Amino acid sequence: MLATDINPTWLDPHGGYEVLRHDVVANPPPQSGTFDLVHARLVLVHVPDRARALATMVAALKPGGWLLIEDADTELQPLACLDEVGPAQRRANRLRRAVRELLTRRGADLRYGRTLPQSLRAAGLVDVAAAGSFPVGGVACDRLETATVRLVRAELLAAGLANDAEIDAHLAAVDAGELDLTLAPLISAWGRRAA
Repeated sequence: MLATDINPTWLDPHGGYEVLRHDVVANPPPQSGTFDLVHARLVLVHVPDRARALATMVAALKPGGWLLIEDADTELQPLACLDEVGPAQRRANRLRRAVRELLTRRGADLRYGRTLPQSLRAAGLVDVAAAGSFPVGGVACDRLETATVRLVRAELLAAGLANDAEIDAHLAAVDAGELDLTLAPLISAWGRRAA
């Protein structure tokens, strides 16, 4: 098993798989044409040259191999809190809009998830299908929200999209369990390289 990332520090080097630094756009696929399964989760939405990255992943598949791409579509549901019952929920939604603005400035396609089935067919895959999920509330939503806000905090501040007090209050509300957070709908699409 092989896991690749442009920044492999996020990957567990003792996870029972090989870890490789790899830029899916700039580099040819590792072990081209040899994989039964290639999986990317929340990757392509952030890559400006998505078509090239997808072609690299398809090239890594052996004939009959499967590609599974999972990416968000934040345009389908852009809110952090579905029910703005108070100031904490309104603040959470303001910060979600700020993060979305930051992603757009970076070149992310916030509507990418919905394009996955057509993109897989255009890349030459067959037996293409897709499904979506839309989590609301729970530990996973809270953890991802906290990790995301902490990861982009400096960029939000530098861009003037949020201030320290607002971010601190939001993180405290998440930590206290005051919010029923939701994630953007995740679209999972898969297809097979023809034999």
